[in-house]
Amino acid sequence: MKKLVLVGFALGLTVPALAQQVLKAAPACSASVQQGDGVPFQVDGTIWSDQKAFVDSGSRCGTPTPHAAALQYIDERMNEFQALRGAGPSMERVGGSVTVSVWVHVINKGSGITNGDIPQSQIDNQIAVLNAAYAGSTGGFATPYRFVLAGVDRTTNATWYTMSPGSTAESQAKAALHRGDAKTLNLYTASPGGGLLGWATFPWSYSSAPLSDGAVILFSSVPGGTAAPYNLGDTATHEIGHWLGLYHTFQGGCNGSGDSVSDTAAERSPAYGCPVGLDSCRNKTGRDPIENFMDYTDDSCMYLFTPGQSTRMDSLSLQYRGL
Repeated sequence: MKKLVLVGFALGLTVPALAQQVLKAAPACSASVQQGDGVPFQVDGTIWSDQKAFVDSGSRCGTPTPHAAALQYIDERMNEFQALRGAGPSMERVGGSVTVSVWVHVINKGSGITNGDIPQSQIDNQIAVLNAAYAGSTGGFATPYRFVLAGVDRTTNATWYTMSPGSTAESQAKAALHRGDAKTLNLYTASPGGGLLGWATFPWSYSSAPLSDGAVILFSSVPGGTAAPYNLGDTATHEIGHWLGLYHTFQGGCNGSGDSVSDTAAERSPAYGCPVGLDSCRNKTGRDPIENFMDYTDDSCMYLFTPGQSTRMDSLSLQYRGL
């Protein structure tokens, strides 16, 4: 398995102002079908009764699930974009042909790695993990994206260090630190608390809230960090998948359009650990995609994006980011 590691702009299909109400997202949680083992589980100083309780708490990923109306709206606009673009294998960008500039904002509460001031070596390793994942060199499909570090800044601010999704601290930190435009990935490292590993914004959110754009990850989730089993760098891989337009593989459970990608099998709820052979949607083809970066399994278990996910990212990043 593992592991080492637009039309929106080009054709004017931006999100209308009236649609912004439709595109507001609300947090959503799913209970796992797996049984907890009763062994205490800890992430970033927060302890749960077991790993199932951690997943059920919503701390694995704080990226909100859009409402049903928003899901439909986004997919309809994407289909329009693909029709105008002439989407198909001949139109999709080849692996490594799209360069994403990355600004890493290290928010800490003081000097030293235990205070969140991660060293440059871990940042470089995080970029390497992203490139391996999105190039398909860990075993998945090669997406168009390659990541290049544009710069690193370091900020000591105890309030920003513990920012949570939608908080005043998050707004202040991002307003002060954000760099570049819709094409630039702003990656923030911090310690949100409660064991939260990360969250991100979707591509279509940029036009209404450009300074909020980006991904936030727990500083100890980078390669070599202490947030085992989530310390191989794939929290960033997962959150950047959202930033490029992907949903969770378990979205929608066993019914409906799921994650809007046809080649990721349906799963009833988020998987955790590495439950090989799990098949939670017996009425649907395929076993649960536990190896997919957009599930909730351990970093050592996830190693791939699918061709369908690559197509979706390729379309939505071009449509809304011009990337």
